[in-house]
Amino acid sequence: MNTKPFTSGPSDNAVTITRVADRQWHALEDDLVVGRGYAEHRPDGRLFVSIDAWHDATFDRLAEVMLAELPAPLHTVVDEADAELTAGWRRAGFTVRRREWEYAVPTDPRVTGLAAVRPPSGVTIVPAGQVDEGLLRAVDRAIRDEVEATVGWRSMPAEVIRRPEGDTIVDPSKYAVAAAPDRYLGLIRVVTVNRPRIGLVAVRAGEQRRGIARALLAHALGTLHRSGFSAAWAEVHESNQAASALLKGIGARPVSSNLELVR
Repeated sequence: MNTKPFTSGPSDNAVTITRVADRQWHALEDDLVVGRGYAEHRPDGRLFVSIDAWHDATFDRLAEVMLAELPAPLHTVVDEADAELTAGWRRAGFTVRRREWEYAVPTDPRVTGLAAVRPPSGVTIVPAGQVDEGLLRAVDRAIRDEVEATVGWRSMPAEVIRRPEGDTIVDPSKYAVAAAPDRYLGLIRVVTVNRPRIGLVAVRAGEQRRGIARALLAHALGTLHRSGFSAAWAEVHESNQAASALLKGIGARPVSSNLELVR
């Protein structure tokens, strides 16, 4: 345990910052927890931090201690509408690295216009839970290599950045794929925790502009609709105009934006 006292003003009680566990801190004032700080490694290897504090002064003290004890670079994600939280991280020396728009995507095929969409000739959709894991990993690796050779990983959502160990498929059961007789051409991942989230839609470079992405979306959204979900959610980097156009074309609407900050 590592304890460091601070005072937030000449007339204020002392605020004590205590490291209560690995990568977890508390701010205490008169034995009352008035702020908490956390740090965790994402699957891609980057270290993300978060702070929940009652007052700006407590936030700043927590940030000061955490940043002194954690290795750089450090990342955090905030709702862009939360100006107070964003300002706190800026005071701590963080700058904006990327902006992602969150879209609400309807699932009803009468709304999306995807009811009649079918995959192109020679291509079939393999539902989630039925994919061949070896072929899935092969198409995932091929697509990621293509991204690396073109726009680069910095343009990709945080969760699809290359992981240090090179294994990018966490749970094969979450993926549906577009399949040719001898290989997979594209994939879509949908994860449902509290609400369904489209984490990734991708097609091999040589197979794009054939309607495969729309067919994958039609399958995934149709499956969600039949399961009782009226909407799914997806995040898109602000520079990815093709993905934004694809979602807007099926009735998706932006509902918020997130900022990834880095120090």
